[in-house]
Amino acid sequence: MPGIDECLLEAMRLPGARGAALVDWTSGLALGTVGEPPGGDHETAAAEAAELARLAAEQRAFAPDDGEEAADPPVEDLILSNRDSYHVLRFVRTSFDSSVFLHLWLARADGNLALARIRLGEMAGRLVLG
Repeated sequence: MPGIDECLLEAMRLPGARGAALVDWTSGLALGTVGEPPGGDHETAAAEAAELARLAAEQRAFAPDDGEEAADPPVEDLILSNRDSYHVLRFVRTSFDSSVFLHLWLARADGNLALARIRLGEMAGRLVLG
C-alpha cells in the first residue's frame, strides 16, 4: 500500500499532470507535494484548494440522496476547469476523520480527465496515512 510520496509520484505519471498534492481540508496544509504548484506556490495552492473542498464537503445539498448521515464528506471529487487546465480534488476516506484530499493539476491539452478521475479514486483507496 503506497504512502503519500508514492501516491503523488503515481499521480504525476498521468497524462498531462503538472502537479499533485495531498491536502488537509480542515487546516489548508499540504501534507505532500510534487511537480509545479498552481499559481507558483504550493502552500497558497493548498490553502485555496482546501477552501473549495471545505465548501463542498460541508454542504448537505451535495450529499447522496439515501438519507443517511455519514462521517465522511458527502462528495467524492470536485473538478474545476479553466482555459488551460483541470483541477481534480479527490477526497480520501481515512479511519480517523477523512479530512484529506488529493489535488491533481492537469494540462488541458494533454490531460485525460476521465482517466485522471478513475486513477485518483484508485489511489485514494490504496493510500496509507500514518
